[in-house]
Amino acid sequence: MLKSIVSLDKVSKYYGAFAAVDSLDLAVNSGEIVGIIGHNGAGKTTTLKMSVGLIAPTSGRIAIMGEDIQKNGLKVKRGLGYLPEENALYENMTALEYLAFFADIYRIPRKEAARRGGELLDSLKLNAGKKFIGEMSKGMKRKVSIARTLIHDPDLLILDEPNSGLDPLTSFFIIDYLKKLREKGKTIILSAHNLFHVEYICDRVAIIKRGRLVVYDSMENIRRSLGRREFEIVFKTSEELNYPRRDGNYCFKTPAIEEMAALLRKILDNNWALIDLAIRQSALEDIYLDIMNDDKQMELK
Repeated sequence: MLKSIVSLDKVSKYYGAFAAVDSLDLAVNSGEIVGIIGHNGAGKTTTLKMSVGLIAPTSGRIAIMGEDIQKNGLKVKRGLGYLPEENALYENMTALEYLAFFADIYRIPRKEAARRGGELLDSLKLNAGKKFIGEMSKGMKRKVSIARTLIHDPDLLILDEPNSGLDPLTSFFIIDYLKKLREKGKTIILSAHNLFHVEYICDRVAIIKRGRLVVYDSMENIRRSLGRREFEIVFKTSEELNYPRRDGNYCFKTPAIEEMAALLRKILDNNWALIDLAIRQSALEDIYLDIMNDDKQMELK
């Protein structure tokens, strides 16, 4: 029997008469990735902030690793890592100095903190040396933020738009990195607007509309209920490859998400130029658009 590491029971958050989140039930099992998607203002960020104890629900109960987040927040927070959508960094520090600062908050010995920090930056392919954070690109800064979220080796990660505003290859690298963390036993809850990323890494997907949960199902079931979709990657390299060409570039099409991910990984590793990435008739995108356009809000769970 799967063990729920996160449980939201009839959770609501009201601001005056406005329900940002309305009677939300959500359970996340240990070792899975759950994606939360919805329109702007649907209640995604509010849900994540309540789950990490930053804001209190108006009603309902949130249990993290079996503990009430409001009653035992300090105990719970040592076992989770939270990444907000907007993350202010200390720009006059190097990446290693920044990670050491947060490791000290978690009372990690300095020698251990230095080892962990170096390993995290290597795994994220962030070779910034003595460069200050303020001198880094947006993608590099996001990698520093992710490393900070992981410095205390939490079992649960709650990530709000982890790849927001990043270029396609950096964005894919980060989402692929999260998939590898799941393979190491981490449990991950994330919000995202990029439905390809959600479809690629998530075991289950929650769709929220106007503060209410309207779908919570596995990606396998969502794909089964909808028609075919196709991915198209257009890229450029001077190497001779066995891919179809179009207008002087290589153009690869496939309905298989793993084949598409493998080629993106190859483009990233070889520093080829990604020209375009398109998704035709995405299963998740279809159901998402149908729900957003249906004012009846039919329950599909």
